[in-house]
Amino acid sequence: MAHSQYDQFLQEATTADDHSDSPLDRDRLYGLYTSWCFLRQEAPRPESTFWAAMKKKHIHPGRNGLRMTGPAATDYILASCPGLV
Repeated sequence: MAHSQYDQFLQEATTADDHSDSPLDRDRLYGLYTSWCFLRQEAPRPESTFWAAMKKKHIHPGRNGLRMTGPAATDYILASCPGLV
């Protein structure tokens, strides 16, 4: 069974952490997705399309139990905080 781009994103750039006090909010999750797409040299889909796909996967902003992981997390953090470099 082929995995969608969103399945691959979730597998490669997120990790489940149901005990997290700060799950990924709307901006951070979509930002992580755009960083993941950038690293894969793919154009990100529009935010509305992204959230429609996340809704089908029962992933909602702010209460999703997800945390960032992998190279996309590093790219997102460095892009969000340019003073760190």
